[in-house]
Amino acid sequence: MLLPKDTPCFVCIGSTIGKVCITREKSFTNQQINSIILSEEHNSLFIFYNLRANQFKIRDEFGGGGAAKDIISKSKFEQVLLPDPPTKKEQSRIATVLSWFDDLIENKKRQNEILEKVAMAIFKSWFVDFEPFKDEGFVYNEELGKEIPKGWEIKPIGEVADFVKGLSYRSNELVDNPTEGEIFITLKIFKRGGGFRPEYKYYKGNRYSEEQVVYDGDLVIALTDMTSDAKVVGAPALVILPPDRNKGILSLDAAKLNAPQYMKEYVYLYLKDSQEENSTFANGVNVLHLNLNLFKVGKLILIPPQPILQRFHSLVEPLFQKIILNQKQIMVLKKIRDALLPKLVFGKLRVEEI
Repeated sequence: MLLPKDTPCFVCIGSTIGKVCITREKSFTNQQINSIILSEEHNSLFIFYNLRANQFKIRDEFGGGGAAKDIISKSKFEQVLLPDPPTKKEQSRIATVLSWFDDLIENKKRQNEILEKVAMAIFKSWFVDFEPFKDEGFVYNEELGKEIPKGWEIKPIGEVADFVKGLSYRSNELVDNPTEGEIFITLKIFKRGGGFRPEYKYYKGNRYSEEQVVYDGDLVIALTDMTSDAKVVGAPALVILPPDRNKGILSLDAAKLNAPQYMKEYVYLYLKDSQEENSTFANGVNVLHLNLNLFKVGKLILIPPQPILQRFHSLVEPLFQKIILNQKQIMVLKKIRDALLPKLVFGKLRVEEI
């Protein structure tokens, strides 16, 4: 069946059971999805938020019954009771308030994507295509197999940055409740190919050293990977902590790179641009492990003169500071939205007018 635009959908089977989405155009779904075709008396966006406010309750009460996986059958899903404000206008007002937060969050996410692309475009213009240095003399470098500006160096990355491995931990030292421990930086924070995403665990132990503490903007690299195409191992990220935290603890799945401040963004972008090459220093079958000792001597990095690196740093650092600020604002907006969501949906907080 072809679903209309703006149809709320609920995942009813498998590891993602309970997840909610809404179609943005006419769509087909498979049998893992329960879709809700609405009458004219209901606002589709409100029903989407209604499902999101009740997703765990629905999953826990109606899930189960499958031989190998949790499942919510169509007949069970039809029995789900949802709060129903008396008028479509009130539903629309609630949806408008909540979507304002989601729209602002998406705008900041897109802004961060653009800022990162701008920083990478400048990096490639300067250090891949050498556009600002075309009028300077060039020499052929055998190690890179291409010409580079005269006076620039090639060094193993271990001579440019110190590497500090993260903390080896026990499973009972990790918790999901943020009030019970310190922010724990694990493999989950690495985007495929490089970059940061705010998916934290929390560490309640005390066995870490000061060297394994990370702060906003610290450069880290993934040391392990369980993806089939090795898009995580060797991927770099710049740490972003929640607004209410001033430090995190690094796990054994990552290492911190301590480089001169004026080189941090350069090294980050260099490693991100060459993540595929970085992954060749990993070994393993089901789980890949970056051979850090080999990486430190075998991974070569182009080193421009310090004045050029300082100019580049002054140009791109504000972009990354804005990315950090945007991400912290996203976390605050999500927290406010998630606090408002059940109050609005269950009628504890009314929206009289917009």
